[in-house]
Amino acid sequence: MEVVAADIGGTNARFAIAEVEDGHVVSLGEPTTLETANHGSLQLAWQAFGKKLGRDLPRAAAIAVASPINDTLIKMTNNPWIIRPPLINSRLEVDTWTLINDFGAVGHAVGQLDAQWLIHLCGPDKPLPDHGSITVCGPGTGLGVAQVLRVKGQGYHVIETEGGHVDFAPLDGIEDELVRRLRKTYTRVSAERICSGPAIVAIYETLAAIEGKRVKQNQDDIELWKLALDGKDSLAVAAMDRFCLALGAVAGDLALTHGPTGVVIAGGLGLRLKDNLLESGFGQRFVAKGRFQQLMSTIPVKLITHPQPGLFGAAAAFAQEHTK
Repeated sequence: MEVVAADIGGTNARFAIAEVEDGHVVSLGEPTTLETANHGSLQLAWQAFGKKLGRDLPRAAAIAVASPINDTLIKMTNNPWIIRPPLINSRLEVDTWTLINDFGAVGHAVGQLDAQWLIHLCGPDKPLPDHGSITVCGPGTGLGVAQVLRVKGQGYHVIETEGGHVDFAPLDGIEDELVRRLRKTYTRVSAERICSGPAIVAIYETLAAIEGKRVKQNQDDIELWKLALDGKDSLAVAAMDRFCLALGAVAGDLALTHGPTGVVIAGGLGLRLKDNLLESGFGQRFVAKGRFQQLMSTIPVKLITHPQPGLFGAAAAFAQEHTK
């Protein structure tokens, strides 16, 4: 059957038509990306997608949102949209639907995608196990975290979490200074404040202060990431390297918490940083957990390379719920 897959983030809303059958995604159509700032609600963006497609939309919806899920009222974490689950049928003109956290959707993608969509980052170079817990985390507008529990011969289960909002633990003097500066604004400094796309601004400004360099305040994070990835600004490159270190440490902390047999890094920014993560100290920070370093070194860490894991995963979640 056909289903509209939607991946609603803080900056962009992505839509595609998926074909699902027997609990799995058969195909995923060409995605359409709309800026959330250009649409006042999910319903309006949904209608804009239908208009772009030039056809009636299927009466089934698989929706992943960057926010905690509840049954009554969802206020998006990083954009102003409000979603009322009891009104989804009437507002979107659908008969069946699945609503899931965005990284819960990525967890479903990890559960169903072939190994060809996963590249090795660190740890033993072996496939993800078919039995046990897999931690999924990744930086984007925020820091998403989910857990996938694989049971041999019985498929998988996804546990949605808000693990990106745990406290950040600084590991050296530079991170001490970064947290000290952020605490002036946020009081409590979460992992997301250090390991998400916008975080490069605070890292950049902290490094500038340490170096005694004057830089423009509140710079655009998109511009800084471009400078860093292009290698055109040494301070931006240093901020990117520091980001990779912090992400390795946070991913390792999450792994200790979940007790996994595998870890997958996801998120649009994670994919853009593929080469940098491989060359950085990400792997060293991941395993640097004191008495548990030996245990950490046994965990394979992968990077998901599918271009639309949120859309694929939303469709996979719908398939698991409605087409078994």
